[in-house]
Amino acid sequence: MKIKRICLLYFSPAGTTAKAVKAAGKALSGQLGLPLEENDFTPAAARQKDFSFDSSCLVIVGSPTYAGKLPNKILPDFKTRLTGGGAPAIAIVTYGNRSYDNALAELCAVLGGDGFRLVAGAALSCRHAFSDQIGTGRPDEQDLAQIRAFALQSGRILSQSDDPGTLPALTVPGDADAPYYVPKMEDGQPARFLKAKPKVDFSLCTRCGRCAALCPMASIDPEDPSKIDGICIKCQACIRGCPQHALYFDDPAFLSHVRMLTQNFTQRRENAFFFCC
Repeated sequence: MKIKRICLLYFSPAGTTAKAVKAAGKALSGQLGLPLEENDFTPAAARQKDFSFDSSCLVIVGSPTYAGKLPNKILPDFKTRLTGGGAPAIAIVTYGNRSYDNALAELCAVLGGDGFRLVAGAALSCRHAFSDQIGTGRPDEQDLAQIRAFALQSGRILSQSDDPGTLPALTVPGDADAPYYVPKMEDGQPARFLKAKPKVDFSLCTRCGRCAALCPMASIDPEDPSKIDGICIKCQACIRGCPQHALYFDDPAFLSHVRMLTQNFTQRRENAFFFCC
């Protein structure tokens, strides 16, 4: 198979998905001796562009898991902005140490519908966007070693085939059409926090505009970060990226959900890897 370049494309507000995808890409680039092209799908402006690939490009696509599936506000962009053109692809989802549920199945289905040929897929347990106590420090060195090994095995599969179209279909767990997971509070009741938005401590805020620049939905007013007129997907990019630690959530249902996760999902979860053959 005449692969000429490796292309990375990831949506990664919290940074962990990008770290995983880059580790896989670097390993493959070294193995195959090919240039590496990076496409950050996180900024709102980036998702206004179309990305077209072909069979000369090996594409690694990464997304975090939101409520057991792909982020619902980003899903339309994955479906409409990417054209596979027969390119072999590796699908990677990350999740915050609870479960990836149906996210990998959905990403594989989306990529298949976009014209990609799925070679391999991975579901990686990472630090939860909501709390550093869940999946602390992941992906860590053990994870990165597994990701590199996964990438190298994917490269070996490709090197043994002249046409990605002749490879067996990739099978992964889950149901791409399943409903989203319903977040729970500490008492087991549904946690309803769709309308929750971050608040600003103006005793700390310097109005530097960093939060607005980081928001993947372009929802934060750069002049007044307390004005969030658009959608908030709870990605925590603004909170994690604020140099003054001036942003926070105070929604009771959201905070109860975070406590529930911390109480039940701090035990280390194993990564899962799947290959077409």
